[in-house]
Amino acid sequence: MEIEVSAEAKGKALNRMVAITVVVLSVFLGIMKIKDDNLVQAMQQAKADAVDTWGEYQATRTKLHITEASLDEATLLRNALRPSDAADFDKRLAELKAQIAKYKAEGPLLAAKAKSFEKLYDDLNYHDDQFDMCDALVSIAVSTAAVAALTESAVVLYVSWTFGALGVLMGLSGFFGWAIHPDFISKLLS
Repeated sequence: MEIEVSAEAKGKALNRMVAITVVVLSVFLGIMKIKDDNLVQAMQQAKADAVDTWGEYQATRTKLHITEASLDEATLLRNALRPSDAADFDKRLAELKAQIAKYKAEGPLLAAKAKSFEKLYDDLNYHDDQFDMCDALVSIAVSTAAVAALTESAVVLYVSWTFGALGVLMGLSGFFGWAIHPDFISKLLS
């Protein structure tokens, strides 16, 4: 004896699967959005820190050049003085040389610090791309699931699950720091 399942029962089962799919993907996307927003805030801070540090670096380089020019002028003036008047200039020359040494030491440290902020930004951006791809794929999955409900097509629901699975993979990659990255698509869209 065969049990025949009515079209209405199949439609209700499909709609339940669509509803479950939409809920699961929406909750997942909400959780990933929180992590992504926190990541974007960290990216903004890293970029601001890099810009500030490069500004400090430029200021240090400018002060170095000004101080070197001042040393050159003070040295020329000192050579034109009588030996009895040179003591104050010698003190000032020593101060200028100390400032120059300080600026020369600070420059490379500031450049390295700025580069480390830029690297942090790039590392965070790598994961932000993963969350962006998660967002796009899960959105496509939810939309496709809605179409599956309208058309009462299990095949369309399977397509939705495929996009959803890829979106979940990208979200988990961003969340856990996995090296799965949509390089081609990211480059194409940026």
